[in-house]
Amino acid sequence: MEEGCGTMNLSISERVEKLLDEMTLAEKCGQLNQRLYGWETYEWDANSQLVLTDTFKQEVEKFGGIGALYGLFRADPWSKMDEANGILRQESAKAANQLQKYVIQNTRLGIPMLLAEEVPHGHQALESESYPVNLAKGASFNAPLQKRTAEAVSEEISTKGVHLALASALDILRDPRWGRSEECFGEDPFLASEMTEALVSGMQESDKVAVVLKHFAAQGEPVGGHNSGPVSIGERELREIFLPPMFAGKHAKGVMAAYNEIDGIPCHANRKLLTEILRGEIGFSGIVMADGCALDRLLMLNENPEEAAKIAISAGVDLSLWDDIYPHLEAAVTNGLLLEKQIDQAVRRVLTLKFELGLFDNPYIQEEVPATDFKSLNLESARESICLLENRNQTLPFSKKVKKIAVIGPNADALYNQLGDYTAPQKKGSGITVLEGMRQVAPPNTEIVFEKGSRVRERQPQSLERAREIALGSEQIVLVLGSSSARNFDMAFLKNGAVSSKGPNMDTGENVDVANLELPDCQLELYHTLRELNIPLTVVVISGRPNALAEIAHKSDALVMAFYPGALGGLAIAETLFGKNNPSGKLPASLPYETGQLPVYYNQKNVVYQENYFDAKGAPLYPFGYGKSYSEFIYHKIRFEKRGLSVDELNRGATFHVAVELENVSDLAGKEVVQLYIRGRGGSITRRKRELKAFRKMEFLPKEIKKVCFKIGKKELEVWSAKNKYELEPGKVDLIIGNGRDTYLETWIEIEEE
Repeated sequence: MEEGCGTMNLSISERVEKLLDEMTLAEKCGQLNQRLYGWETYEWDANSQLVLTDTFKQEVEKFGGIGALYGLFRADPWSKMDEANGILRQESAKAANQLQKYVIQNTRLGIPMLLAEEVPHGHQALESESYPVNLAKGASFNAPLQKRTAEAVSEEISTKGVHLALASALDILRDPRWGRSEECFGEDPFLASEMTEALVSGMQESDKVAVVLKHFAAQGEPVGGHNSGPVSIGERELREIFLPPMFAGKHAKGVMAAYNEIDGIPCHANRKLLTEILRGEIGFSGIVMADGCALDRLLMLNENPEEAAKIAISAGVDLSLWDDIYPHLEAAVTNGLLLEKQIDQAVRRVLTLKFELGLFDNPYIQEEVPATDFKSLNLESARESICLLENRNQTLPFSKKVKKIAVIGPNADALYNQLGDYTAPQKKGSGITVLEGMRQVAPPNTEIVFEKGSRVRERQPQSLERAREIALGSEQIVLVLGSSSARNFDMAFLKNGAVSSKGPNMDTGENVDVANLELPDCQLELYHTLRELNIPLTVVVISGRPNALAEIAHKSDALVMAFYPGALGGLAIAETLFGKNNPSGKLPASLPYETGQLPVYYNQKNVVYQENYFDAKGAPLYPFGYGKSYSEFIYHKIRFEKRGLSVDELNRGATFHVAVELENVSDLAGKEVVQLYIRGRGGSITRRKRELKAFRKMEFLPKEIKKVCFKIGKKELEVWSAKNKYELEPGKVDLIIGNGRDTYLETWIEIEEE
């Protein structure tokens, strides 16, 4: 690297400015390009040694360096990388160093490049831990656990040489037809904010990894549930629902812009969103990365690629991804469309991040990748995500006296169907399916028999009949239904990696949206066949979205919801069915009776309208925050120190202190999520029926009584008022302890005039 010896005593900003002054326009533009697919930068020679491709070398030469490289370690059907041709864990650091060394030694200034990788539920690479998806993490209502998981992922990828962790966090699930529902923490902005803050804190705690939060903003409410479709919301909805997670995650080193448009303006062209709000209001100071090929879509605004590049850089996009637009930045400046200082601002942010991560001082990493074992953490995450929705006649947990259990269903013995999208090929034996988990956990005298019965979306008549036969001879039936985000190597993909030719049994994931949230006919046929046998029937739904489960909910003896619970999810489910895990998950999104009800999210506006339809209910089947336990909890009291505080007192930092007392009245230890909601009464705007403002997951011994205290202040009580600003408005505010529908305790506080 060409930095002089004296630069070590300079501040990061001074080092950045010094380097920026030495760079040519072409070199600056090169730092803003992330054009390559990482798996195209290497190949293996006859001696199984990694060699760099001409594609990679030509890119380095063309731009005088590389700002960032995406997906060096990515392995999946899109990249066509697996254990035969991808980079194994022990080879990863050496490979990272080899590419980094080439960039540094073959460019004039020797500026290191950033390595960016997907980490939606663990690193999307070979031999990596595959955790529960975000929707499952949201169901845990356990932010400290989310932080520990983020720390583990950060530790794993940093030893491989990864610098940028691309992590979904900002999307709020408002339309479950959307195929990427699994990437959301849920339908509520406060829950998502708590989880996002934990993610950022855990991922960046070591200062070795920068997290890039996806996707900004409002991607979770596309028209019709269509992936990357337009979002028709006003500024109030944007601020009340979609911006809170970004406020919580403002210390992230990076943000990825979303594909969608908001009110006609694509996010990648939206200066108000990416600059005025993100940087000016929220205080974010990191880099803004484009989503894959998203800048190419700006040609719909202006067919001149130089003009399209101007639109994006002016909006606030610093770093591209696979597009053919940012290679035109240099020409845009040369031809007078852009000022070089606009390029400088984006380059300044990219270089600052590289200095903050220590790449200029220590560009290489130790090539011996240390062994890690996060399986116990992975299992804990899966256990805490499982939601028990029905348990009639104490069907669960199973008695130790049960002699024979039939495990049936398309998701009973399908590891990839419990992992979610953006998943790497799994090493044999690295995961545990429900069937395998049942056989591990069942008492020695309990026989476990299995038949698939159907595929996710395809009938299997002979298997259906065999399923009926084995069920007839069993005392209990466990029917494992749901969806699948599993890609296969026969599929075709778009340039941005989204599926373009969907397999018949992949019905969730990126670009896989559905019009109907009910389970497929083949699965319902299997359910009906088994229900008619009048044998106790437990249904486990492993899915990547909230499904419409009305009939199953009303007629099953027990119902368990497990949003893609990860590689060890099958064991966690089995432990739950046998009582070795007391379920504590709460729904992160409401489940509808039927698709036509949408939207059914709990925090709808509290205005006068006809909630029920002529031909259907308006309320959800199960609301946000709902979930049973094998323990029984009773809420006794809600108390507060002071019922009223003035606007001035709240603005100066005063808070309402709310205490809730509850008791585990059962003989079984368990965990309960105490949820506090508010409902504003009046003001300059209409309010919502309920808004989650605090929660706490607590562990109880049998018969134990505990008190939990919450503080409610300005942050929780201010609104985006009719004056188009955040402020406190005087009036009464209801405090509700319960879930998205049910009330256990209720009182009120008052925001008083000055």
